[in-house]
Parts: sequence; C-alpha cells; structure tokens
Amino acid sequence: MYIDYHVHTHYSDDSLYPMEECVKDAINLGVQELAITDHVDYGIKNDWDEDKEIIYRGHEPLANVDYPRWEKEIGYLKEKYKGQVSIKMGMEFGMQVHTIPKYQKLFKKYPFDFIILSIHQVEDKEFWTQDFQRGKTQREIYERYYQEMLNLVKLYKNYSVLGHMDLIVRYDQNGTYPFEKIKPIITKILKQVINDGKGIEVNTSYHRYGLSDMTPSRDILKLYQELGGTVITIGSDSHKKEHLGAYIEEAKIELKKLGFQYYCTFDQMKPIYHELEEKKDEELY
Repeated sequence: MYIDYHVHTHYSDDSLYPMEECVKDAINLGVQELAITDHVDYGIKNDWDEDKEIIYRGHEPLANVDYPRWEKEIGYLKEKYKGQVSIKMGMEFGMQVHTIPKYQKLFKKYPFDFIILSIHQVEDKEFWTQDFQRGKTQREIYERYYQEMLNLVKLYKNYSVLGHMDLIVRYDQNGTYPFEKIKPIITKILKQVINDGKGIEVNTSYHRYGLSDMTPSRDILKLYQELGGTVITIGSDSHKKEHLGAYIEEAKIELKKLGFQYYCTFDQMKPIYHELEEKKDEELY
C-alpha cells in the first residue's frame, strides 16, 4: 500500500501547495491513502479569527490553519476523489506544555483521523531560527528539548504519533550528540508512548535535509522496537510537489531491516496495521 502520512498544503503557514493540487498529484503518483496534516503552532502563531493582525513572511501568513475553510475543502475533496485516493483528516500539533489547553479545545471541534504531536518550539523559541539554541550548550539544548517532549506525552493524550522525534538534530550546528547521553530520557518518552497505545513516525524528509541518519535515528527506532513499540507511520513531511510521497517505500525497507513487521494508517484516531512486505532495494529504482 502506497501511503503518505505527513502532508502539508497551503493551509500551513510554510506551504503554498494548493490542497486539491496535492490530492491530484498524489493520485498521479499512485498514492492510495493521504493524511493531510497541516500545521498548528500555538504560542507563536495566531488563529485567523483572533482579533490580531496576521503577520506575513513574504507570501506566507504566520498563522495557524483556517479551520472552517480547511475542513470544508477536505470534505469536498474526499467526495470528489472518492475511489481514487483515501484522504484522512489529520493535523500536526506543534505543541508546548503551556499551549496544551488550546489543543484540547481544538481537538474536540473536528472529527480527526490522525494527529501528529511535534515539537517545533520550546518556550516560544523556534529551532530553525536558532532562537532556542542560542546561549545554550549542546547538552542543555538536548536535555531541554527532550524534557519538553516527556512532559507533553505525560500530560497530553489526544494524538496518534510523535512526529520527527529528533527534529532538533536538523537544526543543531554543533555536530553529532552522543545517543547514550540522551538514551535514558528517550527511553522514558518511548515507554510512556507505548503505555498509552500511541506511536512514532518515520519522517522521510531527512533525505532532503541531507542528514546522515533517518528521522528519527536508527538508534531511536531500534530502541522503540526493543521496548515493544509497534505503532509506526511513514510520512514525507511534504510542502510541495517534489516532496510528496518521497522515499516512503525506502522507509519500509529500512523498518523491515530494523525488525519491524508492520506500519500503520489511521481511521478515527485508531491504528490500522499493514504488513511490511519483503522488497529488494533495486525495486525502488
């Protein structure tokens, strides 16, 4: 089954990809199931219906999803392309502990199939701008990042998978940080995730960011598997046509090598397991 479970459209502040174009491109690629997972980042972005001016970065509004329009278009596209692709209503919650109440309220308003819990900021400071990292040692960066993640999975339960668990690696300018130093806290996070019946994702964007390892790393994936984790999704984290569906099949091969037997899709927040089939690397090319 060809799926992509992490896809952004023009409803995300960092994408100009029209949702219907995304759906049509997915069909042309042979994608059978697509999870639309547009960004919400409370703490640094406003909602469209708030009494605050929307700030723009070029042509891109620094704002959360326009929820009513977004829900209406997903419903329209589900019906229009029924039988050609299955479209799941998902969202990527860029959470921080102090923003939990807003996400609890949002989750209750819409019939979500799938929620990615991600951390894009800590203390309202973003990673890609280096605002969060500035003035901290590498140890402080990693310990604070994973502590926020641990606090979140202890407190918040309305999610499906943790997104790009080691995202901080992408924006770390200090080089590789030893896995053994963060293994204890990552173990606590993964045990909580597994205990709650949640999962993690493989995010194939590590290719386009030129990272030397998978996202999350093979060390994290192996630890998750050793601890008994079975809920795992695969997504491209696409923001444009060139990203859509990229390296999904390769990720399945890597998961199989690591000992996983299944990957998951979701319906109404419940995981559906699909067997990872044996494939040879050359079948990808």
